[in-house]
Amino acid sequence: MENEIDIDSVELQDEQAAKKHRSWWQKLWRIVWMAALALVALGILLIFVYKLINPPLTPLMVQRFFQQIKDKDREVNFERDYVSIEEISPNLVTAVIASEDGRFMRHKGFDVGQLKQTYRENQRGRRIRGGSTISMQTAKNAFLPHKRSYLRKALEAGYTIAIEKIWGKERIMEVYLNIIEFGDGIYGCEAAAQHYFGHSAKTLTRHEAAQLAVTLPSPLKRNPGKATPYFKRQTNVVEGRMARYGRIDLKTKPKKRSKEDDETLWDFIKWVKKQKKDK
Repeated sequence: MENEIDIDSVELQDEQAAKKHRSWWQKLWRIVWMAALALVALGILLIFVYKLINPPLTPLMVQRFFQQIKDKDREVNFERDYVSIEEISPNLVTAVIASEDGRFMRHKGFDVGQLKQTYRENQRGRRIRGGSTISMQTAKNAFLPHKRSYLRKALEAGYTIAIEKIWGKERIMEVYLNIIEFGDGIYGCEAAAQHYFGHSAKTLTRHEAAQLAVTLPSPLKRNPGKATPYFKRQTNVVEGRMARYGRIDLKTKPKKRSKEDDETLWDFIKWVKKQKKDK
């Protein structure tokens, strides 16, 4: 009889312990989900807030600051001065589109043709420039840390779709030119224009605008003040493209030229699935 009571007591204790264990995991899972939902809510809120005001800081600015502190051979530098799109030379708008994203005014956040080309080249084992558009770069710089991961890429895609719909092209370009990195601790075109040329972004010449555009793919290595032969050649290439593009009107959407103008990220995903299936 006593043994039966002891067994029942042990089983009861085990059951209570199991319940406590499950309860602890449920609480932890609840906390994780609540934190995730809070981050999503914050992200959505920031999209609407940044439609009206420029980001006070970006994740990249914070990352660079700590990198500068950690590196003894590196100066701690922070130059930034936000300006409206009206205070930015049209030459710079044309230059960054000509250099970074030729279909900026036509695509819906993703240059599907370029993404397909990048995919093909990667499949062949070649290393080429990625397919990030100005919209994607703006989403990444405004909301996300510069860390390679599938999660970050997924979030970047979500933010890109959102700002395309909520901000529009002109606001995307305005934020992009105000937060993009033009040098170590130099953020935005106004700070860059003052740092490299000694005048405002509004008065940038075509050549100066092309130089800043060439800086963008590698702002920690490329410097308009120390132009290498390669830098000069790329500047000439961008200036040639600018001449063909002419002045770009950010308020007016151009007429459609091809089916690519309507393609979305989902179209690219379906295309990739078909490529894998056909192998």
